[in-house]
Amino acid sequence: MSSLKNKTIFITGASRGIGREIALRCAKDGANVVIAAKSDTPHPKLPGTIHSVAAEVEAAGGKALAIRLDVRDEAAIEAAMALTAETFGGIDALINNASAIQLTPMQDTTLKRFDLIHSINTRGVLACSKAAAPFLKKASNPHIITLSPPINLGKQWLGGYIPYTVTKYSMTLLALGFAEELRGDGIASNTLWPKTTIATAAVEFAIDKSLMDSSRTPAIMADAAYEILITENCEMSGETLIDETILRDRGVTEFDHYKNDPNCTELFMDLYVDAE
Repeated sequence: MSSLKNKTIFITGASRGIGREIALRCAKDGANVVIAAKSDTPHPKLPGTIHSVAAEVEAAGGKALAIRLDVRDEAAIEAAMALTAETFGGIDALINNASAIQLTPMQDTTLKRFDLIHSINTRGVLACSKAAAPFLKKASNPHIITLSPPINLGKQWLGGYIPYTVTKYSMTLLALGFAEELRGDGIASNTLWPKTTIATAAVEFAIDKSLMDSSRTPAIMADAAYEILITENCEMSGETLIDETILRDRGVTEFDHYKNDPNCTELFMDLYVDAE
């Protein structure tokens, strides 16, 4: 069975939420995990820093490297990738998890705010992937995973918050483009998105706190990311993947343990995912 032992996984936005959970899942296999995020000091409302997650990674059996990183800073990204390769001998996977959310319509979104979410979401994915590519080319089973949705052009997803939507769909287009550009180098590139809302700070503070009880925990995304990372020989590349779907394809049949509230009877579908 494939393992991430001694593999080096670079995760952006890994100080909390889904990024943190992926870091801990990789650490259980004995991976080297780079926790790259802006949060290097405690936040009054949000738990977790790059240093607290690094300690958790070490406790879980992995090796950790905490790097304060703003994905809008090209020079800092290049330096972080170089430091990672110097510390662990290379880079085996990049998880483009860092993201900014803004659920406002065009008329209520300032261009300054759009520039921010675009620079983090779209430009950040391009910058990190570009900087990681030379190192990934040297790895034995390299992956890029970008946390963005399938491109759903249903009208219900276009009218409410198109400025944010276009940045997330752009992330997906980039990931699909990377898959084709880098296929000859043996680098797999896929997107990963949750079927349901995930109990994170983004849901609690940016969407609706009441959805926390009808959400799943970040563990389902971490388990799905793990399945992608252990897939070999580009057997899965250029795909827009949903967490529950890939886990079902890998034999998982029980999902109740992922509920944030064990008593929840109806989970809330995530953005861009149509109800079945």
